Amino acid sequence: MSSTPDSAVRAYVDAHRGAFLDDLEEWLRIPSVSADPLRAGDVRRSADWLAAKLRDTGFTTVEVWDTPGHPAVFAHWPSGDPDAPTVLVYGHHDVQPADREDGWRTEPFEPVRTEERIHARGAADDKGQVFLHTLGVRAHLAATGRTAPAVDLKLLVEGEEESGSPHFPDLVRERAEELACDAVIVSDTGMWSEDTPTVCTGMRGLTDCQIDLFGPDQDIHSGSFGGAVPNPATEAARLAAGLHDADRRVAVPGFYDGVVELTDRERALFAELPFNEARWLRTAHSHAALGESGHTTLERLWARPTAEVNGIGGGYQGPGGKTIVPASAQLKLSFRMVAGQDPEKVQQAVRDWVARSLPAGIRHEITFWGATRPCLTPLDHPALQSLVRAMGRAFGTTVRYTREGGSGPAADLQDVLGVPVLFLGISVPSDGWHSPDEKVELGLLDKGVETAAYLWEDLAEHWTDR
Repeated sequence: MSSTPDSAVRAYVDAHRGAFLDDLEEWLRIPSVSADPLRAGDVRRSADWLAAKLRDTGFTTVEVWDTPGHPAVFAHWPSGDPDAPTVLVYGHHDVQPADREDGWRTEPFEPVRTEERIHARGAADDKGQVFLHTLGVRAHLAATGRTAPAVDLKLLVEGEEESGSPHFPDLVRERAEELACDAVIVSDTGMWSEDTPTVCTGMRGLTDCQIDLFGPDQDIHSGSFGGAVPNPATEAARLAAGLHDADRRVAVPGFYDGVVELTDRERALFAELPFNEARWLRTAHSHAALGESGHTTLERLWARPTAEVNGIGGGYQGPGGKTIVPASAQLKLSFRMVAGQDPEKVQQAVRDWVARSLPAGIRHEITFWGATRPCLTPLDHPALQSLVRAMGRAFGTTVRYTREGGSGPAADLQDVLGVPVLFLGISVPSDGWHSPDEKVELGLLDKGVETAAYLWEDLAEHWTDR
């Protein structure tokens, strides 16, 4: 256990909290909406603002990296110890679109601070969770008496995450030498709840596609020709219906190849969480839970691969009837993948399954829109245990484990840099990511700052290569 007294960290955070929040609010006023071409200048301004603050914090190298889209910010603060591990913190400075007309009670880019929280677009996703590292590293230095962090500390803050990170994989590959590290800390996730601090140990991957089916050269009379020629709308429905078997497992041959199964310990840790399915269903706006047999709802969400029909259409959709065999139909599918699955192999399995499933006379085209790989950190990894200890010190309670059912660019860092990815997030579900009145809880922001302050010394003390 670190010899740094917790009181020293907390005293520093308390003394500098006001200026830290003032700075955060200044950043939140910059409407860095990456999806809006009219906001490109604001995204650039956001990157420049962050770069200046990182220089003020003490980072010795700070650069704004251009991409074909929006800029990212890179910073580096060497420890001066050749044996210290190198840690890269990832986050993003772009935000989702937001307008008062969306249902906001206040102006989304004019922060409103109360004693308990700040309301603004980006408060939790992700500016608050990025910016906490500036105060965290300063508290670490003040409490330890160091002039540089206990680890070689790097930051990469991208500007296109809310637009799907289209240029991020190339950026990581091109800048792999500058980004080289021993572990990645992602600060773009959340916790289970305010009184149940958790660390995320993995995210699912994603690939999605559109299947276009073509039958007759034009819509034709269903009385004259129906029942005697293939119908693309019928075949789209058959594909959708055949996507799962009776146990709700994905029926695409080869889909489960390589899947890393849950261990008994992981299942037990999931079961320890205070999950209320009825409350969860209300959040999901659904009337029942349903999924792969033999697994709980949390296991299905976090640790099992899935396939979903995102849309299906074809033929006449207007009022009344129109008795035709349509010329074409369309199916949109998405696949969430877990550790051990290869997106390219999943895509090929889907292509093969579609080709085998369609009758003669139906021509088809499949378009995949890219892929995000899954990532998973073993529970016994020393870096993960450092993160758990640091968070436990900050929160003063047991830290539990979750995974994330969604997908993100963390796997690009894992794959290119060849290092474990860890998740330090202090946001809670009520923060309303992507929604009106997004917020961050100030008490949790303090705990995130403290976690970061404790983490660097713990990693340096307990680091071992795996």
